[in-house]
Amino acid sequence: MCSAKTNPTARPGGHNPSGPSRLPTAFCLLLTACCLLLASCKVGPNYVRPPAPAPAAYKELPPPASPEASEWSTAHPNDAIARGKWWEIYNDPELNALEEQVSLSNQNVVAAEAQFREAKFAVKIARSNLYPTISVEPSIVNGRSSVTTSSGVENFVPSARTTYDLPVAVTWEADVWGSVRRSIQASAEAAQVSDAQLENARLSYQAELAEDYFELRGTDGEKQLLETTVKSYEVYLKLTQDRFNNGVASGSDVAQAQTQLETARAQLIDFDVARAQYEHAIAVLTGKAPAELSISSRPIKITPPAVPVGVPSILLERRPDIATAERQMAAANEQIGIAKAAYYPAIGLTSNSAPIGLEATSFLHWISWPSRFWSVGPGMAETVYDAGKRRATLNQSIAAYDATVANYRQTVLTAFQQVEDNLAALRVLEKEAQAEDAAVQAAQNSLDISTYQYKAGVANYLTVITEQAILLQDQVQALNILTRRMSSSVLLLEALGGGWNTSKLPAVNDLTHGK
Repeated sequence: MCSAKTNPTARPGGHNPSGPSRLPTAFCLLLTACCLLLASCKVGPNYVRPPAPAPAAYKELPPPASPEASEWSTAHPNDAIARGKWWEIYNDPELNALEEQVSLSNQNVVAAEAQFREAKFAVKIARSNLYPTISVEPSIVNGRSSVTTSSGVENFVPSARTTYDLPVAVTWEADVWGSVRRSIQASAEAAQVSDAQLENARLSYQAELAEDYFELRGTDGEKQLLETTVKSYEVYLKLTQDRFNNGVASGSDVAQAQTQLETARAQLIDFDVARAQYEHAIAVLTGKAPAELSISSRPIKITPPAVPVGVPSILLERRPDIATAERQMAAANEQIGIAKAAYYPAIGLTSNSAPIGLEATSFLHWISWPSRFWSVGPGMAETVYDAGKRRATLNQSIAAYDATVANYRQTVLTAFQQVEDNLAALRVLEKEAQAEDAAVQAAQNSLDISTYQYKAGVANYLTVITEQAILLQDQVQALNILTRRMSSSVLLLEALGGGWNTSKLPAVNDLTHGK
């Protein structure tokens, strides 16, 4: 150990004949330089992203030549979805305004953003371990020695003595084996995980809002349909009453028409419950109390727009949950290196045993150069026996890494499943919508014929009621299919990452340098 200590009671400006040797100081500097050179070494495996299952094409995506491909297409660099704000694909200003509030006011998104900031500060904490730790413990001690232990002279009476101390403790451990640098890297990758989780939360709540919005609009459509149906039933009731008053229709016809009308009115009122719940859910998603938001009634007027799907390999870069799983693998890989570094000795400089500082018996002499003292030198620590703790820690880190690899691959498989599910839903629901539209038209024609026959006296009113019920059922089913198609469109956009990609993650170098 390199050490030197001055006389703490030397006079100001006095000469210390036994001044510190230059050889120990040079040795310390040389050792420090060697440690810095060795700091380029890092034990442990370098991270390489493991392969993930990615098909060449989506099973449920129709080929471009197919007429059914109108709802989907292969993504191009200029597609609107790739620029963010995926909800603008629906060209609905009210939906756009609501979605903008999710990033600003949704409390779950705000919490995720705070967690990301917390993770960034964790990188700075890890980086601080590259540098020395310096602490000071100034003190003023007033004391008096025992007479019986101070001197062999019987008449000696020790006086009180005040000592002014300003010790400075310095510790620094050289990152010879890369443990600290791997900790910094792992913290930076954990911050990337937090950022990806933030984006995944934002996407999830934006998609949830869009789903609720179209469900609300679907409810508005059904309510509008029932309002029209109630008016139609009122006309039919009036027709039946007139025919009864003229002796053409029976009292049972009037009763059936009245029952049908009141049933429709009850169904109409019931829609207010579902609509209110969707409106309240949207309010909370935008960070507002339900009482603060009202959405005007308006049915869905569009069909799902074309969604640029892209090739499957692109999905690995566009899903924030996949990015989360991939960055977790990278962070777990760093833990393996940290565990391996524990097998090697820790090398550093320390002044804890006899720190650097100033010491004097007079406050005036406290800050003078002769009052200095120091003791600093290199040290090495190596664990020679730990009952298998380091090996178990290393194996634990390897097992944790293997778990993140499996989680990453499962996340990728789930992502492909979600895309395929919603591609299939859109394809099948489009065909179903076409068939249901034909059924609505046929039911309307059948009702028109039954009404004409009833007025002509060749059909009873039960036939008219039956045709009315069939028409209403088909119309409601058509609206439900349209709502499901819009929801599947939203879910497809969410499954595709909503226009996000991994290039938006903060770079590791920026995180490690505090940017």
